[in-house]
Amino acid sequence: MLLKEYFVKQGIKEVEIEEFIRKHFPQGDYAGTEIKRTPLGVKILIYTHKPGRIIGRGGKTINEMTDAIKQRFGLDNPQLDVKVIRNPNLNAKIVAKQIASALERGYNFKKIGNLTIKRIMDAGAVGAEIIISGKMGGGKSMSSKFVEGYLKHCGEPAKTLVDYGFEEALVKLGKIGVKVKIMKEFQEITGEITKKRKGEESAPAKRQDADDEISKIAEEVLPEEEKLEEFEEKDQKKAK
Repeated sequence: MLLKEYFVKQGIKEVEIEEFIRKHFPQGDYAGTEIKRTPLGVKILIYTHKPGRIIGRGGKTINEMTDAIKQRFGLDNPQLDVKVIRNPNLNAKIVAKQIASALERGYNFKKIGNLTIKRIMDAGAVGAEIIISGKMGGGKSMSSKFVEGYLKHCGEPAKTLVDYGFEEALVKLGKIGVKVKIMKEFQEITGEITKKRKGEESAPAKRQDADDEISKIAEEVLPEEEKLEEFEEKDQKKAK
């Protein structure tokens, strides 16, 4: 029982640490954490597509976060490490935050849904699903689903091959929920996993200046007005 209680307490602490980190980083930058225990202490990996904002100038931001975690959770020697997500369009948590941020800025949910699902598939996903639910312009709540490609919804493949993300957008009419599912790999009938994407997140990236890298990724993250207008024009032509 004592061993069970220990692991339960450790699990609760890990959830609290992740929630603490989530609240202290700008929306859209943070994509999750992984906590590892080493002989030297606790190592916390922070996954993001904007490392510069989390590290801060001269490492100031991440040092402050390390001290805050040490004091709040009583960890002896916490070590924070930042891992860059090379392709944010294939990370469900980041995509959900992108959509929520765009909705809060007033973009139409249909444009955002259609444009985002296209960007996910162009990034090399096998399949994707986006569900946007809430009051989106009318008096009643509604739910809109955007689906493309092949996606597993149940069984072991759904747990191991599908990435899940959820975020809430705060708008004038209330909250809008955004659910995202992305399947990046396909499992053959033989059990073999086939890579269907253009580039893996874990693939080594070419070294370049940190600021240039952040700027490049930032341009890919949030839908720009020009891209939305271009998409709208194409949509209107199809309707005609």
